[in-house]
Amino acid sequence: MVANADNLYISPKDYLEGESVSPIKHEYRQGGVWAMAGGTQVRNIITGNIFARLRSHLRGSPCRVFVENMKVRIETADAYYYPDVVVTCDDRDRNPKQDFIRHPSLIIEVLSPKTEAFDRGAKFADYRAIDTLREYVLVSCDRRQIDCYRRNDRGKWELESYEKSDRVNLESMDLQLSMADIYEDVLFSD
Repeated sequence: MVANADNLYISPKDYLEGESVSPIKHEYRQGGVWAMAGGTQVRNIITGNIFARLRSHLRGSPCRVFVENMKVRIETADAYYYPDVVVTCDDRDRNPKQDFIRHPSLIIEVLSPKTEAFDRGAKFADYRAIDTLREYVLVSCDRRQIDCYRRNDRGKWELESYEKSDRVNLESMDLQLSMADIYEDVLFSD
């Protein structure tokens, strides 16, 4: 995320109007707008692998999976974010005229060195305000490491970490993914 150079407040309405004609994507948080950084091959491969498996698994269900270009609106945080992968199973998100969703069940961010601290910190704090969100998954690009934050029955967030050859349990989607599936075609220096 790159900071808004002039630090001027931009209304959500002006942000959406600008975003609809912009050749590049921007995230919005509390009046600030940040250009999205370009992706790497590794991030793209991992994101595609996850999307493909989720899309196949959810085919025929009421859930829809989106990759990279669907904004999530968080009204309580006054924010719009573009997760790498997002799943909504909520009928309220089935408005074809709307270019964002409000009621995701699962959000996955594929980490980069420039955005990791924000994804783990302020962005996760904003996402936690979404009452339909059940899982927030952070996927590392430089090693086989995945952190899955899951909301328990009491509404508290619990962390389950996966590495090496573990199977990643996405409870919200009733799906287990192998690390080999997620990191298929990704070569690490180790």
